[in-house]
Amino acid sequence: MRNKAIVVVSFGSSYEEARKKNIEPLENLIQENFKDYKVVRAFTSNIILRKLKRSNIHIDTPKEALSKLINDGYEEIIVQPSHIIPGYEYEKIKQVVDKINNETDANITLGRPLIYYNHDYELVIDALKSYIPKDIGEDEKILLMGHGTEHYANACYYYLQHLLKEKELPIIIGTVEEGIDVVVGRLKKENCNKVALMPFMLVAGDHAQNDMAGDDEDSWKNTLLANNIDVRIFIQGLGENEAVRKIYLSHIEDVINNNEK
Repeated sequence: MRNKAIVVVSFGSSYEEARKKNIEPLENLIQENFKDYKVVRAFTSNIILRKLKRSNIHIDTPKEALSKLINDGYEEIIVQPSHIIPGYEYEKIKQVVDKINNETDANITLGRPLIYYNHDYELVIDALKSYIPKDIGEDEKILLMGHGTEHYANACYYYLQHLLKEKELPIIIGTVEEGIDVVVGRLKKENCNKVALMPFMLVAGDHAQNDMAGDDEDSWKNTLLANNIDVRIFIQGLGENEAVRKIYLSHIEDVINNNEK
């Protein structure tokens, strides 16, 4: 019987509470459903890894996690990213997987992020229905703050927005990279002066606590208020949502069943 493992790779967070609420539940769900596999954690953010190291917390990079597993005799390894889109962070993981696959006899396969194929969008939209507040008023919109990227995968946010609009769901997606001013322009164009503001990220960490809901003048919350847009804040990462966690679970099942298409 081959020794099998799953490496759950997240961007990471320096917030202990965010790790416990958003990352651990996903890892635990994967372990519960794949009992024949050893489940280990890895982070891709070097900045977060350095912050944690200063607090005497060591978390492996994907390369370190894979090297340890191979040295311990694991022959079948699935690398499952918890990232949202297939951007630069995902490409970094893929490069590591490809390189180690060329250097070892172990069979390492890479799962896909939350959004990748067309049907992933539909699953995410269904999950969002259980993620957003139930008491949204008729004159209120849900504003989701994603991270964004200069990578072409940033188009994933636009396509998701297109599908949300088609389904007439009152959800607007903005990104940290694009900035809040673009979002304010869209809200004013739609004559919206009330939003429920939430992160569209696995983890409600630094971006959610500071960029989104912080007290600085340029935070999303205060920028919206300065533009006479009422704001309700909901600080919860996608990792707290069971429906979202199950999407990642299905991606692992696709890898195991050779159903990646």
